Amino acid sequence: MTFPRQRLFWSVTLGHFTIDTFNGMGPVLLTFLSGHVMSLTNTQIGFAVSAYQLVAALSQPFFGYLTDKTGGRWLGAGGLAWTVSLLMTALLLSTTGQYILLLIPYVLAALGSGAFHPVGTYHAADSDKKRTTSNLSIFFLMGQLGSGLGPALVGSLLDSTATHNSVFTRVLGPAFSGRLIEHGTVSPVLAMSLIAVPAILFMALAIPGMSAFAHQHQSKPDTAKGRGSVSKFALIMLVIVITLRSLANPGMIAFIPRLFALKGWTAAEYGLITSTFWIAGGIAGVIAGQIADRYGTTRVISITLVLGALPIFLLPHTDGQIAFLLSLAAGALTGASHSLIVAIAQRIIPAGKGFASGASLGFIFGTGAIGTLIIGALSDRLTLSVAFQVVGVVTFITGLLAITLPSESKTRQQQPSVESVEAAAEATI
Repeated sequence: MTFPRQRLFWSVTLGHFTIDTFNGMGPVLLTFLSGHVMSLTNTQIGFAVSAYQLVAALSQPFFGYLTDKTGGRWLGAGGLAWTVSLLMTALLLSTTGQYILLLIPYVLAALGSGAFHPVGTYHAADSDKKRTTSNLSIFFLMGQLGSGLGPALVGSLLDSTATHNSVFTRVLGPAFSGRLIEHGTVSPVLAMSLIAVPAILFMALAIPGMSAFAHQHQSKPDTAKGRGSVSKFALIMLVIVITLRSLANPGMIAFIPRLFALKGWTAAEYGLITSTFWIAGGIAGVIAGQIADRYGTTRVISITLVLGALPIFLLPHTDGQIAFLLSLAAGALTGASHSLIVAIAQRIIPAGKGFASGASLGFIFGTGAIGTLIIGALSDRLTLSVAFQVVGVVTFITGLLAITLPSESKTRQQQPSVESVEAAAEATI
């Protein structure tokens, strides 16, 4: 596997790693806050994570449209700066104990993520048109690695200053459970904002400005106009598969820290298992992309989701090393299909690259946000373990439905290639 050399590609890839490091730490932060700083229910945690994901998702098509027009230099660099700044503000306001003061900046921080992702996806693919697929797989892998590093890093930092009174009360028996109040501070996390500075500066220098971007693209044909369409059935099935899959990934990830915090795990431990889930998905996505090129995209999506249902179903009933192995399996099998679904969506959305990227990613994370809210409400009505089992069953059904998705060969038959459109444009000129 060869790696790209374009400075533009690595600027947005570093930005992706950085912004998803901060995006990924959200559920661990909220779980820690609920046990050491302020009281939060599962529904409140689910609502905060859902609102964050939903705002990021719904704003992506708009920011994607702006990317097609401007190149997105300040959307990329400014989006990262905005997200980090607002998340740190939310942490500071959490010390007031007021949920609404925590919620407002936490949710507004998602606008920065919504601005960055269409820009990053656009330039990762456009920096070298001969290796678009491999570039995107590396770009998404770095985002997943960031999502994986964030929970482990922030969990370790928070754990270094937190009390662990539950260790003693658990030994004394159920009658003493929760009698001693836990305390902790978010101050170690505030210094983490400095790690975003290099990525912000790199993108500000590498991403072309509006005039340079317009000059580079003014002579290129609008390949979007040459795209065909798929059947309504195929589009409906894609929407259904994305919606149901989002319960498992990314919807379920918000409650993995909570699941193991209830088992008595420390912030460092449940942060690490959350990281395991994210990183496994990123690595599996690259492998799945290579396999899909040989055996077909829909087959890989279907098989990985069907197999991923079992570890999700069993995860609430495990502890220790087995829990880590199941989290790894669940993350890998449900995350493997992420880039494949984005690729299918981009092939059938008749719009510019920026808008197509924003629309597809926005819908994935938007439905994930709704899934997080559903899981939170369901766990408060029943139990978190039952909610995970429901997600496992839904994931199995989703895998069966995924076999109906349009294959790459079918979508290519329905739309002309980029080369044919360019040739037609040259002939016209």
